[in-house]
Amino acid sequence: MLRAIPKGWFSSVYKVLDNNTHVATLDPSYFREAAELTIKGSTYSLYREGLMSGAFILKTGDSILARALKPSALYRSFQVEQAGKQYTLEAEAVLSKRFVLSEGGVRVGAVYPERALTRKTVVDFPEEIPLAVRVFMFWLVMILWNRSDSGS
Repeated sequence: MLRAIPKGWFSSVYKVLDNNTHVATLDPSYFREAAELTIKGSTYSLYREGLMSGAFILKTGDSILARALKPSALYRSFQVEQAGKQYTLEAEAVLSKRFVLSEGGVRVGAVYPERALTRKTVVDFPEEIPLAVRVFMFWLVMILWNRSDSGS
């Protein structure tokens, strides 16, 4: 299980911890739905193909590792494809900050704040999913949380 912790009170940069060991850094862009992910010196790009539409992409070099589509503007969910596997990442309930990950209709993980009024987050996805993809899916949830916070 991973924990994502903001680097500071007002920072948008997250340290990702696995058993209290720093394993990744996620640095979201301020101006668009994009981010840079660093894992053991390797850099990954996370971005949306279009300005207002298109798939969300996880890429390293010329290789696309995962892509996510948002099937509806009305629902807080994504269809994530990674190495031939299909996942659904969706809000557990209408007003919930908890998102669940399903594969083939079976719940396999979740992302949720550690407690109320905190940005510290638990990222509880199967370890068979590569670390970069687990952080990518956390970033997708962050996007929806940010959209929700901006709309209120």
